[in-house]
Amino acid sequence: MTYQLHCLGESGHSYKVALFLELARLDWQPVFIDFFKGQTRDPAWRAEVNAMGEAPVLVTSETSLTQSGNILLWLMEQTGQFAGDTPEDVQEIRRWLFWDTHKMSAVAATTRFMLNFLPESKRSADVIGFHQARLNDALKLLENHLTTRQWLVGRNVTVADFACCSYLFYPEPFGFDRADWPAIDRWLSGIQSLDGWKHPYDLMPRAA
Repeated sequence: MTYQLHCLGESGHSYKVALFLELARLDWQPVFIDFFKGQTRDPAWRAEVNAMGEAPVLVTSETSLTQSGNILLWLMEQTGQFAGDTPEDVQEIRRWLFWDTHKMSAVAATTRFMLNFLPESKRSADVIGFHQARLNDALKLLENHLTTRQWLVGRNVTVADFACCSYLFYPEPFGFDRADWPAIDRWLSGIQSLDGWKHPYDLMPRAA
């Protein structure tokens, strides 16, 4: 089966899924979403691809899935890969995916977008500062958890790691510097050392 991932290189949510597909050595193809030119706001695209108007979308011959955490859990269940070693691990994976959606990726994505892709005239220092403070709180929790652990859940890399790491590999400034977070830096280096790892801009097409 060939998986089609509707995505773009700038999307950390897309990167979570692309990283799973690549490291699991599944047959997949990226389908570029021209987000910055308004493709996800087009009514026809929403009707055909994703009514929620977001990336990523995973399409197979049998189904179409949206929302990165939902897609990761589906891939984990379908393939049995990156699923931890015990039922307790699976429950922990779910906990981290829900935490990431609310506390990490949503905040990192918003802050990065405002600082790098939003016109300067539309940027609010107060709003950016608020989001950076929230991001810092999330990073503190992640740092503390990883201080005595190699991976977020169990003894091996899982989809929890893919979910929580995604935005932290991007080069654009948004309030995260690996040098300030030694445990996170070590964890990210461990992910980078996985056979088949690629940077998001090498894994998915990006806007011209």
